[in-house]
Formats: sequence, structure tokens, C-alpha cells
Amino acid sequence: MQHAKVWYVTGASKGLGLSLVRKLIERGYRVAATSRNIEDLKKAVGEVPEEKFLPLTVDLTQADSIQASVNKTYEQFGQIDVAVNNAGYGIGGAIEELSQKEIMANFEVNVFGPINVIQSVLPYMRKQRSGHIFNIASIAGFAPHVGWSVYAATKFSLMGLTEVLAQDVQSLGIKVTAVAPGGFRTQFNKADSLVLSANKIEDYSELHSAHNQFVAKDGKQLGDPEKAAEVFIDLAESSNPPVQLFLGSDAYRRASEKLDQLREELKANKAISFQTDFE
Repeated sequence: MQHAKVWYVTGASKGLGLSLVRKLIERGYRVAATSRNIEDLKKAVGEVPEEKFLPLTVDLTQADSIQASVNKTYEQFGQIDVAVNNAGYGIGGAIEELSQKEIMANFEVNVFGPINVIQSVLPYMRKQRSGHIFNIASIAGFAPHVGWSVYAATKFSLMGLTEVLAQDVQSLGIKVTAVAPGGFRTQFNKADSLVLSANKIEDYSELHSAHNQFVAKDGKQLGDPEKAAEVFIDLAESSNPPVQLFLGSDAYRRASEKLDQLREELKANKAISFQTDFE
């Protein structure tokens, strides 16, 4: 692959990000990958020639750190064709259980981090008049479950942002896709990717039980991260990729059920919706 596309992938030392980076290198693409710990990233990816792989230490809560990593990617490879906002983590808890610090930290990584990545890569993509941005959201960003209000809020934000961004940059030759995965067999259900509120209120015991059930599903999820990596690569080569993709049969089912519910509510409340118009 003489003129291999250049990919920039955040959160690449584990999970979907790691599976994607390994698959890209195997296919001959050039990859810049970020992690909070560059040694963990290098160890996870293995020995790869520097002309194919650029590992980067990035603090996704710092816009300057993100910008510097994107600049280094362009300096090394001369282009940036695909950016994947993969880094993120889950946070569970009732709204009144979660502290402002816990809430803001989740938004910093799950929402503002991707926004800063997008702002950093777009000038290069605009110059090229080509590019593809993937924002990894979650089925929770469309059909959330009980106990994950703040996490759902971050992923709803990413879904909405993607939908408008795709329209804003379409004329520039840039494509944007929000991927909303269901459950995949990654580290997402483990402590290093999942935070539960430090404060517990007894009245929310049902939520806590739901969290425990979620954690217990670790290793039993339907999704195969290797197959997900294949999907990303295929989408990046597609001339007409979707703006929103629900990834996994579980995500598809939850989205379908949510759509049915929305249609029923729209129909049931049509008269109320229309009664506020001027006569």
C-alpha cells in the first residue's frame, strides 16, 4: 500500500482502540496513536517501524497536548486522513450521588477531548479537501439504561455534535461518523475504564444493583473488537459512510426499540405538539 492513509487514534493502549491500531498496522496503514502512558501503548502494540507507527503521550483534558500530538502526526507523515475519537470512560451513579468533579471529569474526556481533537485535525483535512472523523459514542447516547445519566449525557452530546459536524464539512470533502457500540469484550467493564460514584445513597439501591449486573457481564459481551476494527477500516474506505452507525446486534435492537417508543410518543402527543402554533 504505497500511499497508505494516515490514521490518528486516541485511547489506543487497550480495547477497541488497540484492536484497531493493530489491524491498521497489519494492513499497511500509517498510524499515530495516543495514550496517557506511552510505555503501555508501545508494549501493547509491539515493535513497529517508526515510518509506520507514531506512539504519542497525550492528556486529552489539555487542548495544547492534543494540538501538539496532531502537529507531530502531520510532521512525521505529511497528512492526516482519518481521526478516531476512541478514548473515553463510563461513569455510573444517580445525579445527586455524583460530585461536580466526577461529572466534569467525564465531560472533559468524553466530550471536550473529542472536540479539541476535531478542532486540531480539521485545518489539515480542509487543506487536503478530504478526511474522515470517527466519534466513538455509545448506544447509551441514544437508548440509555438506568443509572448512567451523566455518561449518557456525554454520549448524547457526541452523537448530536457528529450529526451537525457532518453537515458542516460535507462540502469540504470531509466525512464524519458517530459509531454507537453495544457491549464489546474489551476492558470497558473493568475499573480502569469504568467509574462508579464514590458517594452512595441507599434510596438508589436499584441503580447500584444494575451497576453490579453490568460489571458482571465482563467477558460475556456479544461484540468482537477485532470485527469492529474491520468495520472501521471498511467505513474509512467507503465513498458513502453512514453519519450514525449502531455497532453490534445488541445496539441495533436497543436503537430499534427506542425508535418504536419515540414513534408511539410522537403519535400519542401529536395534538399537544400542534396546539402551540399560531392560528
